[in-house]
Amino acid sequence: MSIWLKYLISAALIVLISEVAKRSDKAGAFIGALPWMTLMVLAWLYLENQGTDKIAAHAYYTFWYVLPTLPMFLLLPYLLNKQVAFVWAMAAGIVLTVVLFAVEAIILRRFNINLV
Repeated sequence: MSIWLKYLISAALIVLISEVAKRSDKAGAFIGALPWMTLMVLAWLYLENQGTDKIAAHAYYTFWYVLPTLPMFLLLPYLLNKQVAFVWAMAAGIVLTVVLFAVEAIILRRFNINLV
């Protein structure tokens, strides 16, 4: 698949979600919460004849990488409602995600799941 087609589809999806979100917070959040990027990557890997092992591994690791990002979506609105500037609220969310990812990686290593 052409890299330009991938760019076009990805950009169109981002624009679509942001336009829907302008009109409806809930609809935009719902559409944005769907794993569009992962689904597209899985489809592209398949269309580019990558093995099912590679596709399965991508889906598996995506699950583990998503988990530490979820609390950011609670911290960000909390900080914004407390009048913290957007940039600082976003930075705090990123720091929280990195810290939680490190904690998750340490915990999962005990179960022989290596994320790093």
